[in-house]
Order: sequence, then structure tokens, then C-alpha cells
Amino acid sequence: MLRLSKQSDYATVLMSRLAEAPDTVCNVNELASATRVSAPMVSKTLKLLARNGLIESVRGAGGGYRLAQQPEAISIAAIIDAVEGPIALTECSDQFGCCSLEGHCRIRPQWQIINATIINSLQQLSLAQLQSPSRKLGL
Repeated sequence: MLRLSKQSDYATVLMSRLAEAPDTVCNVNELASATRVSAPMVSKTLKLLARNGLIESVRGAGGGYRLAQQPEAISIAAIIDAVEGPIALTECSDQFGCCSLEGHCRIRPQWQIINATIINSLQQLSLAQLQSPSRKLGL
């Protein structure tokens, strides 16, 4: 089974919550309460998202986190990449020299096409689209 980590799933949930009011600052406890994700996981996930420039940290009284860009400008691929690293279905999808079969493999080019198709789909899907259940994703 091909599956993203729970942390990637939580990252999309947290980003979706922040997208409800993109300019509003929310702290870890508020986000944990609103999403029912544990505060330690929220904190850990927000740090990854901030490190990758998807959210920004606001210090001081009333501090917390907010989106660094409007939800329409944030792709689902960017969220997954912030948590998981580069999206790759197989090791050879994004690296050379990682497999002993590489020199003889006739399937590698097809995996690269499949991988690129998935990445492209995730790049075209914005946080705004994911956040709005009333809109069809148009896939």
C-alpha cells in the first residue's frame, strides 16, 4: 500500500485550518484543539512547515503561526515536500546510482513518468481547493 505519513496528513489538516483565516495568527494549543491533533505533533509539524517557508512564526504576546502565502498559492505538493522531502514513488524516480539494477532496468523511465504525473497533479492542487469541500477538485 502506498500511503503518506500521518504527519503529512496532519500537515494538510493544519494548513487547511490556517487557510480558513489566512491572516490570523493561531498558536499550537488553538490548532491542536481545533484539529484534534496532539499539541506535540502540531508543534513538530508547524516547525517543518515554517522551516520550508509555508507558514511564518509570529513571536510575542498573541504569537503563533499564520500562512506565509495565500491558500491559492500553496500547493499540496509543497506541503508534502515540507514534511516528507522530495516526492518519489521509487528510489530511482529522483536519484541516480541508488539501485544495482539501474543500468539494466527498462522500467525506470516509466516510473519517472508516473512520478512526474503525480507530482504535477499535487502541484496543481492548491490548499484553497483542498480546504473548500464545496468545490470540486477538477481532477
